[in-house]
Amino acid sequence: MQKSLPSLIVQRLKSEKELRLSARQIAEWIFETQPQWCETKKQRSAAINSDAELLQQIVAEIGSQRPRIQKRYPQLKTTADRPKKYYWSEKSEEQEIEDIDVPEADQEEPAFAALTEKDMYPLLANYLFSEFGVYSKRIDERRSSNTLKSGSNKWLFPDLVCMEDIYSHWHGDVQQLVDTTSQPKARLWSVEAKLKINRANLRQVYFQAVSNSTWANFGYLVSAEVTGDDTMSELRMLHGLHGIGLILLDTNNPDESQIVIPATERADVDWATCSRLAKENSDFRKYLTLIRQFYLTGDPRREGWST
Repeated sequence: MQKSLPSLIVQRLKSEKELRLSARQIAEWIFETQPQWCETKKQRSAAINSDAELLQQIVAEIGSQRPRIQKRYPQLKTTADRPKKYYWSEKSEEQEIEDIDVPEADQEEPAFAALTEKDMYPLLANYLFSEFGVYSKRIDERRSSNTLKSGSNKWLFPDLVCMEDIYSHWHGDVQQLVDTTSQPKARLWSVEAKLKINRANLRQVYFQAVSNSTWANFGYLVSAEVTGDDTMSELRMLHGLHGIGLILLDTNNPDESQIVIPATERADVDWATCSRLAKENSDFRKYLTLIRQFYLTGDPRREGWST
C-alpha cells in the first residue's frame, strides 16, 4: 500500500528527533529513499515531467499540508525562520524552554541544546558589525552594584548595548554642520538575546526586552530559534504596540542571520535612565565612555567593543 506524504514526513522526523529539516531536505530524503513512491506519484500526475518538477511538487505539498499534519501530530513542530524548519519533539513548549537552562553536561540534545546564550554574544556582535556597522558591548549583570533594594534591577540591563555610527561616512561639510548644531552622530541599540522563543516564554522575554530598552533608540530581541506561526504573529502584534524588533541569529552561519521585524526608532535617548544604568553597572559606564570618545573624535575605534 502506497504510503501517504504525511506518514513519510513523520517517519523522517521521528527517526532523528529534534533534528531541524527544511521542506526541501525532507523532499530530498523522500526522493532518495522512496523511489517507488516517487515513480507512482509521477505517473499519476500529468503536470510532473521530470525529477526536478517532482521534487518541487513534494516541497510545495509539504508546506500546504503542514497545518493539517500538525493538527493530527502536535509533536511535529516548525521554526519561524525562512526556510521554515520542521522537527519532531515530544516535549511540551514549557519543557523545551526549561531544558535550555539545564547544564551542558546533563543535556541530551547534542546540537541545538549544547549552545548557550553566552555563545550567542560574539556571533551576534560580529553579525551586527559586518552587516550594519553597529558596534556592540556585552553588559554583565554581575558587575552591577545593586545599591537599590532587592529586585530593583530585574530586567534593567540588556545582554548587549550597541552604537550605530551614522556620522563617519558623511561628507566632511555635513560632519562640520552636525558638529556645529550638536545633532546626533549615532543611534543607540539595546539587545536581549534568547536561545529559543515559543509560546511558553514569548511574553516574558518580550517584555524583558521592552523593560531593558526604554533608554535606547532601538530595542531588539534576538533568538537562535523561534517556533510556531502563532508565536511569530504575536511578536508582530506586540511590535505594533511596543516597537521591539526581532533578529533571528543563524548560529551555524551568522552571515545568514536576518532582521525579521525591524525595531521602531525612538527619536531621543533617555539619558536619565542611562544615568541610572551607569550608576549601577561598570560595563554600562564603559559603554558611555566609548560613545563619548566617538562624539569627541568622530572615530568609533574598535578597541573596547565586543568582537
